[in-house]
Amino acid sequence: MEKLTNKEEEIMQALWDLKKAFIKEIVAELSNENHYNTVSTIVRKLEEKNFISHQAFGKTHQYFPLVSKTDYTKKFMHEAMASYFDNSYKNMVSFFAKNEKISAEELREILKIIEKK
Repeated sequence: MEKLTNKEEEIMQALWDLKKAFIKEIVAELSNENHYNTVSTIVRKLEEKNFISHQAFGKTHQYFPLVSKTDYTKKFMHEAMASYFDNSYKNMVSFFAKNEKISAEELREILKIIEKK
């Protein structure tokens, strides 16, 4: 599985949220101004990369993800862990704590999750 561009990830995020959608629905879901033709082009590229597929309804297509958000996240979080945090969750959490991106309350919630396993 290859890493997607930022724009491809943005469109995949919208499609993961929508579950299945036509291009106009994807455009409406995106946070900023995106031209229909641009989104359509990127969707076709995602289909070529086997991230999504479609069901035809006459001349229009309804798209749906073939790769789950969980699978994509696992793959690239693992790579980020290896590249930036020496495969250490402790290093990763420490990084976010030091940069005030995670609160003490969130850390307590993470500990509860860990303790339940």
